[in-house]
Amino acid sequence: MAQPHEVLAFLIPDGGYVHYGFDYEGIEFKECEPITKAEFEAGFAQYDAWKAEQDAAQIAAKAAAQAKLAALGLTVEDLQALGL
Repeated sequence: MAQPHEVLAFLIPDGGYVHYGFDYEGIEFKECEPITKAEFEAGFAQYDAWKAEQDAAQIAAKAAAQAKLAALGLTVEDLQALGL
């Protein structure tokens, strides 16, 4: 489950706000375009979906790298032994 600071960073990546507490009322928009309470609340589901995609992509990339190593006859342990 996303945290409020993660949602705000996802929705307003350039910053410009201060957030106190865990709810919308604790956001103070200083140097950015304000978002609505509905946008903030919807951002939790959007962030969770985005995060799940990022995690799945990372797992897929790791599996692909391990498959390439295996095709070369190497293991992750072999690379670690080489300090890579």
